[in-house]
Amino acid sequence: LELPRVDFFHWVMVDIPADISAIAAGSFADGVTPRGKAGPHIAGSPLVDARHGLNDYTGWFAGDADMGGDYFGYDGPCPPWNDALVHNYVFTLYALDIARLPVEGKFTGVQVRDAIKGHVLAQASFSGSYTLNPALTKS
Repeated sequence: LELPRVDFFHWVMVDIPADISAIAAGSFADGVTPRGKAGPHIAGSPLVDARHGLNDYTGWFAGDADMGGDYFGYDGPCPPWNDALVHNYVFTLYALDIARLPVEGKFTGVQVRDAIKGHVLAQASFSGSYTLNPALTKS
C-alpha cells in the first residue's frame, strides 16, 4: 500500500511559557484515547497558560462511533501496518514575539501555522522515522 504523503499534525500546543525547558515524556499521552481528550486548556502548573489544539486524529476518526471526537493534545504515530514507505515525523518548536497566539477554541495545526506568520523569532526541529511494516524494518 502506497498512500500519498500529507501533513498530519499529531500535536498542536501553543503559548508555552518561555521559561519551560522540557516537557516530561508521557505528560500528555498514554496511547490513543478513544473519542479524544479534553482541551484546549491544560490543567496544572507550569503549563497552565499553554493550550492544546486539535490534532489530526479528530478528522481521521470523524464519523467513527467508537473513536470519533475532539482529539486535543498529543497522540502518537500509528502508520498503516502495510504502508510501503517509512513515515517521517518532524517536531518543531517556535519562539514567537507574542505571549498569546491569536487562535481560539478548537484551533488546528493549519490555523496555528497561519497565525505564527510574521511572529517567528527562532525555530528548532528534529525528526524521526517509524513504521509498523515488518518488511521495512529488516536491515
